[in-house]
Amino acid sequence: MNAIPLHLGTPLTRDPSVDHEIQRITGGLTDAETCNTDLAAGPWEFDSRPGYGPGSSMGDVIPAGAPRQGELPAAYREASEDELHDRIVAAKAALGERVVVLGHFYQREEVVRHADYVGDSFQLAKAAKAHPEAEAIVFCGVHFMAETADLLSGSDQAVILPNLAAGCSMADMANIDQVEECWEQLEDVYGPLDAADADGLVPVIPVTYMNSSAAIKGFVGRHGGIVCTSSNARTVLEWAFARGRRVLFFPDQHLGRNTAKAMGVPLEQMPMWNPNRPLGGNAEAELDDARVILWHGFCSVHRRFTVDQIEKARAEHPGVRVIVHPECPMPVVDAADEAGSTDYIRKAIQAATEPTTFAIGTEVNLVQRLAAEHPQHNIFCLDPVVCPCSTMYRIHPGYLAWVLESLAGSPTGTGTAVNRITVPADVAEPARLALERMLAAKPSPQVTA
Repeated sequence: MNAIPLHLGTPLTRDPSVDHEIQRITGGLTDAETCNTDLAAGPWEFDSRPGYGPGSSMGDVIPAGAPRQGELPAAYREASEDELHDRIVAAKAALGERVVVLGHFYQREEVVRHADYVGDSFQLAKAAKAHPEAEAIVFCGVHFMAETADLLSGSDQAVILPNLAAGCSMADMANIDQVEECWEQLEDVYGPLDAADADGLVPVIPVTYMNSSAAIKGFVGRHGGIVCTSSNARTVLEWAFARGRRVLFFPDQHLGRNTAKAMGVPLEQMPMWNPNRPLGGNAEAELDDARVILWHGFCSVHRRFTVDQIEKARAEHPGVRVIVHPECPMPVVDAADEAGSTDYIRKAIQAATEPTTFAIGTEVNLVQRLAAEHPQHNIFCLDPVVCPCSTMYRIHPGYLAWVLESLAGSPTGTGTAVNRITVPADVAEPARLALERMLAAKPSPQVTA
């Protein structure tokens, strides 16, 4: 599961740019729809406002004190797409091996084309770790990803997030105070949570999805838990069940439910934990019978996909192959042909030898890019409304040009690492432990067969 070195210059027969599509929509040049016409504006228009910005997470409540981005200099706000492209290319050439640019699959095309590596959050964190020679790692993704890169990179390397407002609403749905309070309440129900029973199992093992803050990863590391990704969630749950009677899974309820259900855990043994209610809104008997306690969190991108969309795709495209991300709600995963991580989706399309129609349930930037890269297939997003991830979309070429020129020390820059992301040492040590446990966990034979 390695990040993909990006080879520029590959000819594409279809425009992969979601931004261009949104500009066409707002300009009345197409009948397509977008969830918010504000997406056509530069993200700096929203940097001073509280909220995640236009897009899929615009209805989510952002925590007080969430990072905000300072004003981007006018030279970057007013530059054209071509001008920003040229400035980024020039800055990267000047910096050479001093910088590595990482781009998440969900980033806009105008940013991804400049990435040295493209992948999911963990693939890119590993790519950061693989380049100790780089003085700076520019992570074009969201805040928790930059934190993870800081955890796994060298202490002398600067990890930079081009726009500090690029957070993650799902990661924000489980903050450290809520998780600590949950743990205390579970201890009231189960007794000491570090005390093993006659079978050597503790009452609860905490498991956090990679899409969580460093503070949450640190909590998991301190309490004998582990991190998972969407591609290894089953392996991680098996690891946890070998050590505990139950799993506390956060922040994404859907990944936890879909994975545990596929492993044979009954739905009635997967109560939801609402952090705003005593005992998460559960009776003690429900918690006693639980195998997986699911945190009340979700991804607003993947919550947009529905069974009705799948049924419509099947009616309009007989023989369509429907693949969705496991962050989608359970009925959507059940109705699809397959469910898998972003990397799984990418590889499934690459492996298709015959022209195929694919309906994909994941973020539209990846879907549109896959459609452009594989013109032999008919590839479309299950959701017909163009609605990118609000926070991924906060990374714009203007911000990338700014941070790179700042590093390079151009006339418009300062020769410094702006927007550096640093995880405090007391959090970093247990968080790395949780990540190391994940790296050491191996699939059981039945999983790899």
